[in-house]
This record gives sequence, structure tokens and C-alpha cells, in this order.
Amino acid sequence: MRIEQLQVLAEAYGGDLRRWPADQRAFAEGLIAADPAARVVLEEAAALDALLDASLAVSPSADLTARVLRAAPRARVKSRPRRAAWFMGAGWAAAACAGVVAGVGLTSRMTADARADAVLYQATLGGVDDTEVLG
Repeated sequence: MRIEQLQVLAEAYGGDLRRWPADQRAFAEGLIAADPAARVVLEEAAALDALLDASLAVSPSADLTARVLRAAPRARVKSRPRRAAWFMGAGWAAAACAGVVAGVGLTSRMTADARADAVLYQATLGGVDDTEVLG
């Protein structure tokens, strides 16, 4: 592990090695024991952790919460599901119509060849032999 990797991990997990992933912890301990600059990186991260832990937890007041909820557009929220349902229904209808049109178009082309073959075959079954007509 290099000092740059230790810096990235210290920024992500803080100065307390107990919060680090187990597979990274052993490498960090070895680097800290070998390099005094690594110890400084960990101490800086620990100082930042202490500042963050000492900061106050801010929560919104009841008045602010009420104002935000009053300002929320309720009418638009209700109309969107209806509009989305209409678009979804229109999409299904368009897909069904396209399927019917494609089916009718393909069926007429596919059956035309079969009908022509059937007519030619039936003509050969009951027809007069050419030698009889032509002599």
C-alpha cells in the first residue's frame, strides 16, 4: 500500500482503523509502522473525525416543515398518475393495432401463394389430357 492509497482510505473511512475494511486494515498498520508520514495522514483524518463528531446535529423546525409541506404542489401529484396511465393505455392500443395490421398484411401475402398452388393442383386433377385435345 502506498501513502496515496492510505490517504484515500483515510478520507473515506476516517482515522480509526477499526472502521476500515478488514482486508485494508493490516496493510495500513504495516505502512503506518514503516512510514512516519503515514501516521500523520491518519492523525489528520482523526482530527477531522473529532470535528465532525463535535458538530451539532441540525434538524428542521416544525414551522419550516409545515411551510415546505404547504408549498408542495398536491394537485400536480394527483394528475400525473392519470396522465401516465392514459399514455400507457394509448401505447398498448397502438401496439395492438400495429399487430393486427401486420397480421392481416402478412396473412394475405402468405396465403396467396398457397391458394395459387391449390388451384393449379386441382386443375391438373380433373383436366383433359393435352394429347386428347391436340391429337
